[in-house]
Amino acid sequence: MTEETDIAALSFEDALKELERIVSRLESGDALLDEAIALYERGDALRGQCAARLDAAQARIEAIRADADGRVAGTTPFAAG
Repeated sequence: MTEETDIAALSFEDALKELERIVSRLESGDALLDEAIALYERGDALRGQCAARLDAAQARIEAIRADADGRVAGTTPFAAG
């Protein structure tokens, strides 16, 4: 399994937790240069995966429309605003 496949298999929550650990490690300043670069690269891939999952979730959200009597009249796609 490649690193990219590994990241793609993570749930949003697991990817976010790992990203938070990476940021914490980088902020500590304890990582050697080569390790910091590898952490940054993995963190960037995790960030991209989280962003893609959020974009997909946002596209699936629908707003419920009601008529004047409060009955469901249909749905409309989510509009980020």
